[in-house]
Amino acid sequence: MNSERINLEHKLFSKLSQEWWDENGKFKVLHQIRPIRIEYILKQINSKKIKNLDVLDLGCGGGLVSESLARLNANVTGVDFVKNNIEVAKKHALKKKLKINYIQDDIEKLKLSKKFDIIIMFEILEHLNDWSSFLVKIKKNLNKNGIIIISTINRNIISKYLAIFFAENILKWVPKGTHSYHKFIKPDEIHDNMINNNFKLKNLSGLTFNLLQGNWKLSKNPSVNYFCTYKLN
Repeated sequence: MNSERINLEHKLFSKLSQEWWDENGKFKVLHQIRPIRIEYILKQINSKKIKNLDVLDLGCGGGLVSESLARLNANVTGVDFVKNNIEVAKKHALKKKLKINYIQDDIEKLKLSKKFDIIIMFEILEHLNDWSSFLVKIKKNLNKNGIIIISTINRNIISKYLAIFFAENILKWVPKGTHSYHKFIKPDEIHDNMINNNFKLKNLSGLTFNLLQGNWKLSKNPSVNYFCTYKLN
């Protein structure tokens, strides 16, 4: 069942790959929250020190976050399972004259010898077959005192309504079929995994949408979308 789900998601994102850089297309929300994602990353480090840091962007899609970090002079490696996504990312980086190392590979089978200062996983864990084992595995690619930054979706009745029914079917923020409720992950589940693997929690923040103002912001409410940062001890 999990492999069938992964194949469906692969086909979906492959079909939509040409829309990654359309700010009013299927990935409009990702363009809207991109500045917040970058803001969050910079808050987890001294923003002046992003230059020359080695960053691994897992599930990079068409390169929205990878490019933003490359513009800040980070050394970025972006990985995505969907071949079309990587082709779009490479083409756009070339157009913008940005040097980014893009790799097309199955993230759960990824074998990299390089170590990184920052590993980013934005909206990717909930699409993996075994996110728990993957977090243990990717630890070997983190430098001493490095950090892992995750964003994903909480699992509760509120997130089920807002992230699937509301976001996919009503507002159509993301393509229908993007998410599966049983694969959502509670912050405590990630926390237990990371603590058991010699990490310590650096930050937990929510990402909330103000319906009246029509904008996204960081918050203290992780009930639906949330970020968390863990530092290797």
